[in-house]
Amino acid sequence: LRVKQVAFGEAPPLHMKAKNIYTFDTIGEFHRMSGLPKPEHPLVGVVDYSQVEYQTDEKEISWIQKFYSIGLKRNIQGKFRYGQQQYDFDEGLMSFVAPGQVVHLTVENHDVRPTGILLFVHPDFLWNTPLARKIKQYEFFGYAVNEALFMSDKEEIVVTGLMQNIQREYHANIDKFSQNIIIAQLELLLSYCERFYERQFITRKK
Repeated sequence: LRVKQVAFGEAPPLHMKAKNIYTFDTIGEFHRMSGLPKPEHPLVGVVDYSQVEYQTDEKEISWIQKFYSIGLKRNIQGKFRYGQQQYDFDEGLMSFVAPGQVVHLTVENHDVRPTGILLFVHPDFLWNTPLARKIKQYEFFGYAVNEALFMSDKEEIVVTGLMQNIQREYHANIDKFSQNIIIAQLELLLSYCERFYERQFITRKK
């Protein structure tokens, strides 16, 4: 995680709520806060996490976003808290954030560049599709999940490949098939993540 120093008197990039909680209504707003170029698609996007550079000098950042995010991250020199749980990102670790939930990040080392990949999906992209209802049934998007999802190397390849498929699709010329193809890839990704969670629980029990 790299944090850019903001000059004194410079206007903050986004409005903030009380207690320094940022609000990101759109994927584009998150891109601005993260020092990223404008998103190629307003409702879905894939980001190289090593390119994220939060435009603030705060060591503790909290935010509420109005879209889904799925992240595969490693080497974050800090703590990530979602709900009541706090996670380390020294190993490959999946995170799942639903719209309207609070995320808190504490930065411990600005000199180490993190790696990973992030997928953002705005609820409007899923409007009037079966996945709009089904996605709310995945328990790993909820605060109640009290265990992080650690990935094996093979599992990381699967997850990264599916996210890259989504990226390639919206990079291409958008047509009437694009939304269905992206949603199909997203559904497959969520199914794999559900399988990986189940694998983790079974392995720990044994």
